[in-house]
Amino acid sequence: MKDRMQVALEKAQVEIEKTRDAVANAPSRQMYHFMPQQGWLNDPNGLIYFRGHYHFFYQYNPYDSFWGAMHWGHAVSDDMLHFEYLPVALAPSEPYDDHPKGGCFSGSAIEHDGKLYLLYTGSANHGHGFVQSQCVAYSDDGIHFTKYEHNPVVRAPEGYDVTNFRDPKVWKHNDTYYMVCGTSKNGFAQALLFQSANLLQWRFVSVLAESRGELGTMWECPDFFAIGDRYVLVVSPMGVGERKTIYLVGDMDYRTGKFDYHKIGEVDWGCDYYAPQTFVDHQHRRIMVAWANAWEWMPWWKDWGPTYQEHWCGAFTIPREVTLTSDDTLSCKPIVEVEHLRFGKSSFTNLLISDSYQIPTADSCAFDLNMILDLSQTTAKRIILSLRGDSSHETRLILDLEQSTMCLDRSRADNWSNGVSRSLLPLTQYKQLSIRVLVDTCSVEVFALDGTVNHSCNIYPTVEQNTNRIQVEGGVAFISSMESFGLKRCIK
Repeated sequence: MKDRMQVALEKAQVEIEKTRDAVANAPSRQMYHFMPQQGWLNDPNGLIYFRGHYHFFYQYNPYDSFWGAMHWGHAVSDDMLHFEYLPVALAPSEPYDDHPKGGCFSGSAIEHDGKLYLLYTGSANHGHGFVQSQCVAYSDDGIHFTKYEHNPVVRAPEGYDVTNFRDPKVWKHNDTYYMVCGTSKNGFAQALLFQSANLLQWRFVSVLAESRGELGTMWECPDFFAIGDRYVLVVSPMGVGERKTIYLVGDMDYRTGKFDYHKIGEVDWGCDYYAPQTFVDHQHRRIMVAWANAWEWMPWWKDWGPTYQEHWCGAFTIPREVTLTSDDTLSCKPIVEVEHLRFGKSSFTNLLISDSYQIPTADSCAFDLNMILDLSQTTAKRIILSLRGDSSHETRLILDLEQSTMCLDRSRADNWSNGVSRSLLPLTQYKQLSIRVLVDTCSVEVFALDGTVNHSCNIYPTVEQNTNRIQVEGGVAFISSMESFGLKRCIK
């Protein structure tokens, strides 16, 4: 007899097969950003390199193009760009995770004794409010999963809100497994630390870190990892307005279970960057992937965008390699594999622009633009990159050199989007400003100052919006080099 999860998985697969072919040809589909075959996608889950492939799991609703009962979708890749979709990995099926507004919430993956383990939040409601607890599923082949018979393996410690206890991230240090979960206590966000020898029996250790009053009421999707001798905690905070994903850098004491952070920064300043997760691949790179969207409590939020009309919604940001600079600033730059998608190179040097300059691109809707601005020879007050424009629409990347700020303004991007993302652009110590812009069918990702100041936003232009240009105000701009490339389709 089939177990309950197998029945739920087969039902989900039938739904996917009904619509996936029609969705694949929808006009808003991205060219090179990961998306679901159909239905709804949000947080990346369980990112791992396992048995020769990159495995991407993701929060998934195959029954609608809006959020619903959460499943875990699953795809594999050799380069994090070209993907093969696999059967759904987890479906709501048990008393601890089976609810129309609950399900198998976010979590992580780790290899143990040759098997792939998924740790996730089960969310259920049996008439007394939602209860969130941490659960385990495992697989011999990395494709077909079995839920642990004694789930849940971790419940909220005494005194904590069972409705806000979620998103386990698991790692191994020496011979011990550790888990961090996001929670809230007395209106302040916390990250809780747990310890295990086998991934099945866990002990509450400590409050790893907590908000000091300025970092929100709840930390979603915590990620904790080492870079060199420093540790980094990445969280998506609730209750702090426009701040979507922050990082804390400091020192970890495993004897006390305490993380002492001394630096706070923004992973990405854009309107659409949430719930990132990192992992280490076979090349020893720390890779970060986020959900390219935002939630309705964020100030610029309008709705989920028009792709739901095509029976899909949600994508991931481009995978980024994560490092730390000498002053403990987090740097996140697109993986080098993106360059393998390039075609139709246009290259220029020593451009002096005083008014307007049209950017040549082999593909005006999906492209990779790299430019270096010589600050010593630039006198302009503002430089504006007008992206995906026509006579009445454009997305504007505004470099205000007088005020040392950068904005990504999508208020005129289309007939749908709202919002302007803003950040400081500290230039006093620099002789040049590096800018990289990745544009796809319905997204813009900007990387400045070697990946330390980034903005990611969704936009929904038409194919007729295909003009890209540079505008200069209040002086001249001296661009020492500029390269543009079209980017090939690798996602269907």
